[in-house]
Amino acid sequence: MEISTLATYHCLAFVWYFFVAYSITHVRTEERPSEVFLYGGQWKYLTVLNLVLQAVFYGVSFLADVLRLIKKLRCAKCIISSRDLLFSVLAFPVSTFVSISFWTLYTYNRELVYPKSLDGIIPLWLNHAMHTAVLPFAVLEILATPHRYPAKKKGLILLGFVAFLYISWVLWIYSVTGEWVYPLFALFSPAGLAAFFAGSLAIVISFYNFGEFLNRMIWGQSKFWFSLLSI
Repeated sequence: MEISTLATYHCLAFVWYFFVAYSITHVRTEERPSEVFLYGGQWKYLTVLNLVLQAVFYGVSFLADVLRLIKKLRCAKCIISSRDLLFSVLAFPVSTFVSISFWTLYTYNRELVYPKSLDGIIPLWLNHAMHTAVLPFAVLEILATPHRYPAKKKGLILLGFVAFLYISWVLWIYSVTGEWVYPLFALFSPAGLAAFFAGSLAIVISFYNFGEFLNRMIWGQSKFWFSLLSI
């Protein structure tokens, strides 16, 4: 894909995610259902945090494209390294996890993750923007441009650290409010909840490996280095 076309795509994706994140953070809280509590605001939900993550990623990607267009190659290479780390470790696996886990649980019993009472507050288009569109965006990014993945140990340590931070945030909210961020968590014993978190992390890691596999199958090492040298 031409750099100018890529820059246009990344700019539009950034604007889209910024708009969606803005929309969800300005939902009318005074009309919230009883299942949704105020503590932590929207920032207690992985879905909303993922929207911010995607906006940051596409903003960084757009900056990298602009630097390539104006021939600031040294700066561009530094930004590209940050872009690739952000995409490989977080943007792709988290988006994939959010979309697949949400719709799997929604199909099984929506009340566990997205109570029906939310339908009167969050429009249908916004629900799909948060939980559906994130997956094709992530796949399209792999198809659009190659990404350099970090050493496996480094990538998994970073991913595990971020997962630990979010789980700690969820547990902290429960310790303060006595309410779980997602009703699903109330079904588990402490041991069961630990197993659920461990299983979820294993699934996220599998998505990390899947993204790396797709990137390698589509682009290969030689194509990646050619792309890097051509900037």
